[in-house]
Amino acid sequence: MGDVGDYSGTLLPISLFLAFTLLLLLRSFQKKTKAGLPPSPPALPIIGHLHLLGPLPHQAFHRISARYGPLLHLSFGPRSCVLVSSSEMAKECLRTNESSFLDRPEKINLKYATYGRSDIATAPYGPYWKFMRKLCMTELLGGPIIQHHSPVRAQELRVFVDNIVKKGNLGEDVNVGEEIGMLAYNNISRMAFGKRCSDDVRSEGRELVEVVKELTELSGKFNLGDMGWVFQKLDLQGFRKILKSAMSRYDVIVERIIKEHEEDRRRRKKEASDQYEAHKDLVDVLLDTYEDQSSEIRLTRENIKAVIMNMFGAGTDTSSHAVTWGLGELMNHPEVMEKARKEIDSVVGKSRLVEESDISKLPYMESIVKETLRLHPTGPLIARQTSKECKINGYLIPEKTSVLVNLWSIGRDPKHWDDAMEFKPERFVNEEGRSELKLKAENFELLTFGAGRRVCPGASLASIFVPTTLAALIQCFEWKILGDGGKVNMEEKPGLSLPKAHPLICIPLPRPLPFLNL
Repeated sequence: MGDVGDYSGTLLPISLFLAFTLLLLLRSFQKKTKAGLPPSPPALPIIGHLHLLGPLPHQAFHRISARYGPLLHLSFGPRSCVLVSSSEMAKECLRTNESSFLDRPEKINLKYATYGRSDIATAPYGPYWKFMRKLCMTELLGGPIIQHHSPVRAQELRVFVDNIVKKGNLGEDVNVGEEIGMLAYNNISRMAFGKRCSDDVRSEGRELVEVVKELTELSGKFNLGDMGWVFQKLDLQGFRKILKSAMSRYDVIVERIIKEHEEDRRRRKKEASDQYEAHKDLVDVLLDTYEDQSSEIRLTRENIKAVIMNMFGAGTDTSSHAVTWGLGELMNHPEVMEKARKEIDSVVGKSRLVEESDISKLPYMESIVKETLRLHPTGPLIARQTSKECKINGYLIPEKTSVLVNLWSIGRDPKHWDDAMEFKPERFVNEEGRSELKLKAENFELLTFGAGRRVCPGASLASIFVPTTLAALIQCFEWKILGDGGKVNMEEKPGLSLPKAHPLICIPLPRPLPFLNL
């Protein structure tokens, strides 16, 4: 009897605690219901809807919205979130009420990887973000700057193709994703630093690539610390130590690169001051702003490093993954591959490599890219945070509520896409044979680069890199699939930029084209 009494004495306070916690949750739920929040699936005490998530959140969210509707309220511990899964609701958030959705939610992993949100992508909406956005669109990634670096990208594409030709001639297989990724990194490295990261004799460039990949992968992982300060302090997943280590390595590498760049920049200014402005790279622009005493916003060293992280992190994986997904779809649909190749041969010919200026004359090629990004959006979730209270579809969304727009769901909405799960580039080609996107973008049915003032600043560069690289792979090679019964496995794995779960490893068969080194 004594044992039972001891047990009862222990059980009573636990029961009272659980009852009290449940009462608080019920009261909280009642208040939220009265406040007019969107409908919510059944939740569990304490953790809310956390149990509904899986390793691929965008797919889990898709299943939830398919069952409960396109506008939902979810809770993850004490954190509140609104899930948007239709083009109509996305349009109401990102256009009709855009002024309420200009902030980004604070995520611990991303905060570490951006020097406390000192970058462009995750910075809070305000004077600093406005200044950096303007600088980005006029000096870093605007149309004239992208055009200025067009010869660099053409050189890199030729080197990329020649390397694959060599492997094809030797009968070697190719990890297509890795090769395209290095092409993207070399492009950004030459635009930012004036040199190829893959050629760095001290392997500094390759070290930078590896640590950026690590930080990008870590940034895309779910962190329990985002559920509240208790979990943040406990750091149950050990992210704090891993992130600090990766950021320390990144900081050392980038600081060394910046110091070398400063010395080289002083020399270039002294030797040919009249040529400096005409041949500035992206780090030159950032350093000019950093040193400008009269600048509207004074940049810090951390700002420069965080922006470089944006360039490499957001400007490489997303584009290289898009090309890899596109080639995988084409290999699974050889009739589409052949149709695209015929278009390229008829427009470009067989005597030269496809160029960026050709893409506007290749409407079917453009449609392939759009269809690829519909099914495989390389940023499947747009994350925003309300800066003020607003109403969406009649529901009240409180201030500082996280909002997730699921592009993966929107791209599969059967109301707007016939045979939504099928790969059909023809859906984007109009009766005149031209690639049609404007209507879909206007209606928020295809939000490849987001929308509004916080649209992806690298959209123009990606819109050139992806179709040109994919067109070169179609023009120059036949592709032999290894294993998997002649089909490319199209499963996804977790990550900010939606990588493939299985690497695309193929044997390239160079076509008999006179400009290839066969």
